[in-house]
Amino acid sequence: MSTERFPGLNVSGAAPVAGWAPPGIDISVAHPARRYDYWLGGKDNFPADRESGDAVAAAFPGVRVAAVENRAFMRRVARFLAAEAGIHQFLDIGTGIPTSPNLHEIVQSITPAARIVYADNDPIVLAHARALLTSGSAGATVYLDADIRDPDAILNHPEVARVLDLSQPVALMIVAVLHFVPDNDHPDEVISRLVSALPSGSYLVLSHATSDFMPPATASDVNDADTATRVTFQFRGHDAFARFFDGLELVSPGITSVAHWRADAETQPRPTAADTAVYGAVARIP
Repeated sequence: MSTERFPGLNVSGAAPVAGWAPPGIDISVAHPARRYDYWLGGKDNFPADRESGDAVAAAFPGVRVAAVENRAFMRRVARFLAAEAGIHQFLDIGTGIPTSPNLHEIVQSITPAARIVYADNDPIVLAHARALLTSGSAGATVYLDADIRDPDAILNHPEVARVLDLSQPVALMIVAVLHFVPDNDHPDEVISRLVSALPSGSYLVLSHATSDFMPPATASDVNDADTATRVTFQFRGHDAFARFFDGLELVSPGITSVAHWRADAETQPRPTAADTAVYGAVARIP
């Protein structure tokens, strides 16, 4: 795909053209996917994203470590699911701006016929995904413009039906997304609806920011930074995070820091739970 719908976007990695505003979004307001791209050292972000990212980093300097470790968690989980659990279908909601290796690159390097559906709700992510998330010839990779808060729209999308066989196991990947879904948007019901559509032998993968390892003043400063830059955000503690897995079978080591989940082969010593402030876990749907 070209970027004719988004003529100011340069998917080669250069920054967006100065003054360019993609249709349908207000670039004066920070967006989580673009702010995350900024923390990872990417170029596909705008001043509002950088302002918000810097405000959070001032309150919690470990946020860039958290972003890097969260991506590493996703990569380790992808390898586990494809190589050990035998999963070859993936539904990744809230995929964000592509970084390499991305989910499909990892799983298709193990299972070339793997099929992946990505979903996100930012036009910039959409343009990048359609340009860059190209599948190997044996498998399939598609991208949906969709919002996690409307799970039925995702499940009933014709591309989901075309690419995924929901009678066979699927890995549902929701990585660093739910902390942008506040309680009044009923994330528990969203997860329940998505999980209920998947057969036995499927997997749920979640990561989520937590204030469990922060001084209360730090958590308050992070919340204030998000409020000031108009990013909807909600920390959740261990018990609230664990409830998303009710009725499922947690995979060892269970709920832990994203920096520690099956990370023996990573560079040691690992960041502490306080360094990342992000929980991660994988669970099998019985």
